[in-house]
Amino acid sequence: MSEMSVDGSKRRFLVAMSTAVGGVAAAGAVVPFVMSMMPSARALAAGAPVEVDLSKVEPGMLLTVEWRGKPVWIVYRTQEMLEMLSKHDDRLTDPNCEVTTQQPEYCKNPTRSIKPQYMVAVGICTHLGCSPTFRKEVGPADLGADWPGGWFCPCHGSRFDLAARVFAGSPAPTNLVVPPHKYLSDIKLLVGEDQKAA
Repeated sequence: MSEMSVDGSKRRFLVAMSTAVGGVAAAGAVVPFVMSMMPSARALAAGAPVEVDLSKVEPGMLLTVEWRGKPVWIVYRTQEMLEMLSKHDDRLTDPNCEVTTQQPEYCKNPTRSIKPQYMVAVGICTHLGCSPTFRKEVGPADLGADWPGGWFCPCHGSRFDLAARVFAGSPAPTNLVVPPHKYLSDIKLLVGEDQKAA
C-alpha cells in the first residue's frame, strides 16, 4: 500500500466550511422559532397608540377612532357645551370623578380632559358594554327638557353628560372611561399613551 500524504490546508478549509454551514443551518432553525414568539403585526397594531388629526374636527362634532378594538370618541366641545357642564352636577352619580380608575389623574377635573374643548372617552357603556348614541342637542322631546346634551345608551337607558359623567338613576354604575392620551401638537392627539410614557 502506498503512503498517502495529508494536505493540512485542505483539511482546515473543509473543517471551517463545515462549521460555517452548520452555523448557518442552526441560525436558520432558530430564527423561525424566535420569530414565532414575537407578536404579530396585527396584534401590535391592535394595542398600539392611535394618532388623531384634530384639524378636521369642527366645534360640536364627534369623531370616532378605534383603539384596542374599542371605539374612542373625540368631541370638540363648544363654549356653550362647556358652560353646561357645571349646571347639573347635583344630578350626577360621580360629578367629581372620585372613581379614579375611570380616567387618568391628569383628567380628574370638571371637564375630564387635558384641553377643555376636547373630550376623549371610550365609547362603551359601563353597564353592559353597549355603545351609547351621541345626543348633543339640548332638551329634545324624547330625552326631556332637562337634557343638557351628552350620550344616551339605547340598550338600557344610561345617560352621560358631555364630560362622559353618568347621571344618577342610570343603570351604568360609573362614568365612561377616559383612555390615556396626550397631545403631540395643537392638532395632533395620541390615544393610548400618556405624558408619563413620553
